[in-house]
Amino acid sequence: MASMAILGLPIVTSILLKPHKTHISFLLAREVSHSAPFRNRYFAKNATVFSSITTSPNPKQSSVEADPETDPSKKAASSVPTFQQAIQRLQEYWASVGCAVMQCSNTEVGAGTLNPLTFLRVLGPEPWNVAYVEPSIRPDDSRYGENPNRLQRHTQFQVILKPDPGNSQDLFIRSLSALGIDVNEHDIRFVEDNWESPVLGAWGLGWEIWMDGMEITQFTYFQQAGSMQLMPVSVEITYGLERILMLLQGVDHFKKIQYADRITYGELFLENEKQMSGYYLEHASVAHLRKHFDLFEEEARSLLDLGLAIPAYDQLLKTSHAFNTLDSRGFVGVTERARYFGRMRSLARQCAQLWLKTREFLGHPLGIISEPNHLVCPKEVLEAAFRKVPGDPRMFVLEIGTEELPPADVVSASQQLRDAILLLLQKQRLSHGKVLAFGTPRRVVVQVESLCSKQVENEVDIRGPPVSKAFDHQGNPTKAADGFCRRYHVPLDSLYRKFEGKMEYVYARVVESARLALEVLSDDLPSTIAKISFPKSMRWNSQVMFSRPIRWILALHGDTVIPFTFGGVLSGNLSYGLRNSSFATLRVESAESYYNTMQHAGISVEIEQRKRT
Repeated sequence: MASMAILGLPIVTSILLKPHKTHISFLLAREVSHSAPFRNRYFAKNATVFSSITTSPNPKQSSVEADPETDPSKKAASSVPTFQQAIQRLQEYWASVGCAVMQCSNTEVGAGTLNPLTFLRVLGPEPWNVAYVEPSIRPDDSRYGENPNRLQRHTQFQVILKPDPGNSQDLFIRSLSALGIDVNEHDIRFVEDNWESPVLGAWGLGWEIWMDGMEITQFTYFQQAGSMQLMPVSVEITYGLERILMLLQGVDHFKKIQYADRITYGELFLENEKQMSGYYLEHASVAHLRKHFDLFEEEARSLLDLGLAIPAYDQLLKTSHAFNTLDSRGFVGVTERARYFGRMRSLARQCAQLWLKTREFLGHPLGIISEPNHLVCPKEVLEAAFRKVPGDPRMFVLEIGTEELPPADVVSASQQLRDAILLLLQKQRLSHGKVLAFGTPRRVVVQVESLCSKQVENEVDIRGPPVSKAFDHQGNPTKAADGFCRRYHVPLDSLYRKFEGKMEYVYARVVESARLALEVLSDDLPSTIAKISFPKSMRWNSQVMFSRPIRWILALHGDTVIPFTFGGVLSGNLSYGLRNSSFATLRVESAESYYNTMQHAGISVEIEQRKRT
């Protein structure tokens, strides 16, 4: 079966991957069988639509850029591609931005994720950029070729980018252009999709990508694999090629897809679908399958004992396929399923652990990804900002720009940020007017009216040492009293006494210095943002966690930038609007002009207003 699947695919040339080459990121397109233990995805069902393509990530953060002279997305033919041409175009595009183009697995897998080029390679500290075609076998999706959208063997195009390059969504959009898709003419949406595989001990956060209402790709930031936390994080992009080609060619059944000149997909694979569906649903021997699973598991454990991670993982893949076939025959109960899953999860964890030990023993031949050098706000930037501090109260705007947030997270984060800013301003004695919260799928915003430029001065009573420690028996001040006065810059004769309970203490009245609002906010905003919590959070390039990656931060008090860094991002006065438009990058001149700037760019930041319209 695996050989039949491979025969229909063009030969792929491998491209050498250089160590430390930064990878690109893309979206994961996976068809899902409810029974497949390694890829428990549910497409469209209960999915929540975020938005169409909205804002662009900060180009300054992009660590992988396509060369405009060689970028296939700029050279894609306007003609609709055949299935074969689509594969070739994707291979050329991802190779042009630094991926090694490699081969599919030689063992049946339910998704490209199971290929060792993904599951094993996302583990550990080595960089890894790869793209490959993966014929994915899902016995439970067998339909004898009658269902236009469901096949027991469908074709995925898999991309892994490790580490996250910072501009993965832009790279994905360019790949659609490389396919010949005019992204301005199609409704392309990022829809929340959080993936997990209990069998693989793996999970990640990301999106389904819809084009004109049909899921075509999935995009996932891997957080865990083999029951181990991943650092660095890998980006997985999986295209569903049959669905994409059906949309592009305007056909209503996979068998009508033009695979190559004068050859249809049905002419090549329809009989394959009929016969394999018959095997998976009717004729596969349940007794033999159970025996196969036990034998493959035993072989995997023997190989693990010998320290052979790769062949052991190959045997694990065989157990997975045996289970999926057994499940398609309807002979797996709920309790039995849990036992099978536990056995496979144990093997996956041991394979992952052994793989890491093997790579460490080899000295990590591909190199080690260095820890990201998180930006520190330059001293000269702070000094320049101090010189521009407004004298009168001005509006303050803080915008956290992200990749598409789940709708519920937009509402929750906006309110949390508003509440945290209110507490910060109160604690730091910064007088202000009304505080409003806004949000879109790509931004969380708080706006503070009439924020003063300086703290309100405040007198406080500071308790010092007990009187018995502050003065000797003759009433002379001791070193304890002298030290207290030096610390708070008060004269000795200003001290006074006050009882607290049964103990008498010395006190001093101190006037707290009034710091600039810019200085206070620059110091405290990073910890304020870090307090925002979500039901599910993720990492992308550091230990900082958020619902989705933060790509830019806008912070303005009047026309002065509040300088600080968070999650490797330096604040500024730039925001980002609709992709593929003249408003992709927006310079906001002042906090007062923020709202109108967004409206002029076609962005409604008011959550309730968007609900009404």
